[in-house]
Amino acid sequence: MPALSLCLLCTLVTVVPAAPVGGAQPAQHEELTLLFHGALQLGQALNGVYKGTEDRLMEAGRSMGLFDQALQLLGMKVHEGRDAAQKLRTNLLEMQTEEDALQLRAEATAQLLGEVAQAQQVLRDNVKQLEGQLRGAWLGQSSQQLETIKAHTEKQSHQVWALTGHLQRQRREMAKLQQWLRQIQERSLG
Repeated sequence: MPALSLCLLCTLVTVVPAAPVGGAQPAQHEELTLLFHGALQLGQALNGVYKGTEDRLMEAGRSMGLFDQALQLLGMKVHEGRDAAQKLRTNLLEMQTEEDALQLRAEATAQLLGEVAQAQQVLRDNVKQLEGQLRGAWLGQSSQQLETIKAHTEKQSHQVWALTGHLQRQRREMAKLQQWLRQIQERSLG
């Protein structure tokens, strides 16, 4: 529409002379009205194009603002995700360290239990040997030593029983920690 109005205006300007030339007649009222009407339409068309362009530019500005906000929000979420992943890695390392420490304690306890069990077996063997030597003999002072050895054996037996219970508790705790660590690792990898 604006191009048509511009063409019409140019045609009118070339067809209708602006000033009389040697005897020509001045432009008639209808021609001037037509010329002004064309100029008015051209102005309105240009105004419409200007307003349309201005509206599109404003809409583009709003869209850019929304895009910037979405981009900032996405950047914050990415940063939060990185922080959470780093924290998870740190927690996993701490749990792995705790698990390793528990494993070492369990191994040390198992070794200690083995040594105590061997010592207890040696003591039982000694008690049996002493009982055999004392059979049929006078039991005076040897009997008291035998009772002391028996009491010591019972005490060690009780300690072995307590250490065995402690070892079993540690193994259960370690199994729970390993299961928990596997679940966390599956979640972090999944």
